[in-house]
Amino acid sequence: MSPRSSDAPQRVIDAAAQMLARVGLNATSIREVTKLAEAPLGSTYHHFPGGKQELLARATTMAGDKVEALLIELLKGGAVQGVRQFLALWRERLLRTAFRAGCPVLAAAVEEPVEAMPSQPRAAAAAVFVRWQGHLAEAFVADGHEPAAANGLASLVIASVEGAVAMSRAQQDIAPFDQVAAQLLKAAAPPA
Repeated sequence: MSPRSSDAPQRVIDAAAQMLARVGLNATSIREVTKLAEAPLGSTYHHFPGGKQELLARATTMAGDKVEALLIELLKGGAVQGVRQFLALWRERLLRTAFRAGCPVLAAAVEEPVEAMPSQPRAAAAAVFVRWQGHLAEAFVADGHEPAAANGLASLVIASVEGAVAMSRAQQDIAPFDQVAAQLLKAAAPPA
């Protein structure tokens, strides 16, 4: 059975997020995204009149929303437990994909688009990181950290996880991720 055309826009957004995670911003083409999504190329331009920039910004936001919902759920058990579970999920993803998939939000944040225009995906990534940081900071405050320290700790978690994922992908080895994860869990512990 072929995919329904009514859900084609969502399939295209999902495929774009997958490609961002695997090949990055500039290597993600609308033509390849539509192939992966099994969607018609022409209707993709109809649904995303802003072209690649609009599509990748929407994919970045969608990927960020999914992680945000996951973070909110994981942090219900406390900051340390939430961070531990989040790290475990990332570890499993790295291993399951043989280090081929990273974070689509990071890909949108770090690559300069080939087109000479402001980056919609980068702006979407910035908004996503702010939301993630806010949720983590709230959880750290609830665990007894001072607000300023909680905000810094939240930034440390996001930057460290993103960097550890990148290092493990580059080295094709889980060791960098495991080293960073161990340090993050120590840093996340409630103050004495």
